[in-house]
Amino acid sequence: MSVLVHGPASWNRLVLLDRLPAPVPHTVFADRSWETVGGTSAGKALGLAALGRRTVLCTQLANDDVGDRVRGLLEHVGVRVRVTPSEVTERHLNLMTPRGERLSIFLEQPPASRDGSVPGPGDTSLSEAMAAADVLVLDLSPESRRLLPVARATGRPIWVDLHDYDGRAAFHQPFLEAADAIFLNDDATDDPFGLLRACLRFGASFAVCTLGADGAIALDASGRRHRVPAVPVPVVDTNGAGDAFFAGALHAHLDGADLPQMLAAGAAHASGVLGSRHLHPALDALLGAP
Repeated sequence: MSVLVHGPASWNRLVLLDRLPAPVPHTVFADRSWETVGGTSAGKALGLAALGRRTVLCTQLANDDVGDRVRGLLEHVGVRVRVTPSEVTERHLNLMTPRGERLSIFLEQPPASRDGSVPGPGDTSLSEAMAAADVLVLDLSPESRRLLPVARATGRPIWVDLHDYDGRAAFHQPFLEAADAIFLNDDATDDPFGLLRACLRFGASFAVCTLGADGAIALDASGRRHRVPAVPVPVVDTNGAGDAFFAGALHAHLDGADLPQMLAAGAAHASGVLGSRHLHPALDALLGAP
């Protein structure tokens, strides 16, 4: 069974600091820094491909050295990349601490290709690619948001990752309404089960909230609660752990796992990514191991 992932891929510089900078003028010194592939959709596609899942990543990249680098690395580890041309390739500067804290600065971000009410010239072929997949993953981006009606028209299950959704952000609403499965993290809530319950009002079969070092919880449509602990491992970098959890859970789902088994598979796959300074250990040989 195959997966089509739609959303961001980027080129990132990660800077490790002992603490995040205070909001005052001053000078800080990095412990180290490195460049790597980024983007939540790239992370999910890398994880799925590394698990042996047939995966297509639809993303916006510019026809430039950075865009070619991102595409080449993803394809080298088995991701089929379908590019929507953009004027810029997304780039981030991520300030990190050893405790996993992160401040992400978007240096470049591709816009939606056009107004949401106007079909794009590639929408027909993209719809055909979506219909050929068994599951669609639409990640948060203006272009993914524009394409939600195209995805829904295929009748394929739609999985979404709402990241640090707080239960109120208007941008996330169309994703909630389209989703068959919902993932998010607990960064913006003190009541994760309450937030999951609110998300399920729109018809998804289940919703999952990752809790970092505390593992993950889930709520299914019948109201049953589920929990899985994190797998304890030495942590090199937390970037991509949530996407790896998502990929592991989805891969297990497509193999017939139930929700508790999916959570366990997600936690196991995320543990492997925590030991790499890249979105997935599959990139270590290409970009340098920790």
